[in-house]
Amino acid sequence: MALSTASNFAKPDDAFRAIVEAHRGLSEQDSADLDAALVLILANHIGDITVLREAITLAKRRMIDASQQQQQQQQ
Repeated sequence: MALSTASNFAKPDDAFRAIVEAHRGLSEQDSADLDAALVLILANHIGDITVLREAITLAKRRMIDASQQQQQQQQ
C-alpha cells in the first residue's frame, strides 16, 4: 500500500471541521493528547509500517518547510 496524499473524503471540509470541533474547548495539553490518540488509532487502522514511516517523513518535512517559510516572512 502506498501513502495516499490526495483527499479521499467526499466532503473534505466536513472532515476538517470534525477534527477542529473535536478540539473545541480542550486545553492545549488535552488537545495534544487527542491528536496523539487519533494518530495511534488511525496508524493502527492503516496497519502498514512502511506507509506509517512514509507519513512520518512527510509530516516532518512539512513542519520544516512551514518553519522555514515563517522565518523567511519574518526577515
